[in-house]
This record gives sequence, structure tokens and C-alpha cells, in this order.
Amino acid sequence: MTKLDKVLYTARAHTTGGRDGASRTDDGRLDVTLSSPGTSGTGTNPEQLFAAGYSACFIGAMKAVAGKMKVTLPADLAIDAEVDLGPIPNAYGIAARLNVSLPGMDRAAAQQLVDAAHQVCPYSNATRGNIDVTITLV
Repeated sequence: MTKLDKVLYTARAHTTGGRDGASRTDDGRLDVTLSSPGTSGTGTNPEQLFAAGYSACFIGAMKAVAGKMKVTLPADLAIDAEVDLGPIPNAYGIAARLNVSLPGMDRAAAQQLVDAAHQVCPYSNATRGNIDVTITLV
């Protein structure tokens, strides 16, 4: 297990009711109703939150890596994230796919950037070896 050298930030959320409940951060910036996937509920679900969090974090990692590589990222870069929920032996698991769009970038340079970002992204590091993650340059 990797230990943090230093804590830079701590997120705090209070959740009630599980998948059919609500969650709110201590600073009030996130206040969401939760609904189980595939139900008629009006809330989001943990897989959607994970997809949003992972893709936002990965863009942050690409920006950090681009700065070190002295590469300019396209203003319209985007990630379409997909998070699957399904059964595994005796439990449930998730899998993630990030489809990274870097329009106008040289493909080889873009792939090098994506590969480097995957090494520094906290979500990538947290999931590596634990879930199936596919990152595709589209």
C-alpha cells in the first residue's frame, strides 16, 4: 500500500440512505440526491460520480504533465468516461473506460501525454491493479 508523503487536501462528505439516499460535503459545494442505477429515481449514483471524478482528475493530470513536457493542450480537450457496475465472484465490482479527446494534437505526442498522465493521476494510481481500466485516445 502506498502512503501519502503529505496530505494536500481532505474531502469530507456525509451520506445517508446509501444508493437511495443523499450526500453532502462539509462545505456545501456538493449536495446530491442519490438513486440506484436503472431506477426511476431522480438522483445520481456512485458510478456517475466516479466517472465525473476520474475524468476531471485525469484532465488535471494531463495539464500537470503537459506543463512539465512543455506541450500545449487543446482548449477543447475532453474525456468521455464510462463506469460499469457488475457482479464479480461473491460480490460486485466496477470497470472504467476513459475516452480521451485531444483534437489537433499530434497523435504520438497525445498518446505520450495520456500515458504519462495515467502514471500520475491519483484515480489511476488508486485503481491500478484493482479494477479494469481502459484509457483510449480517440
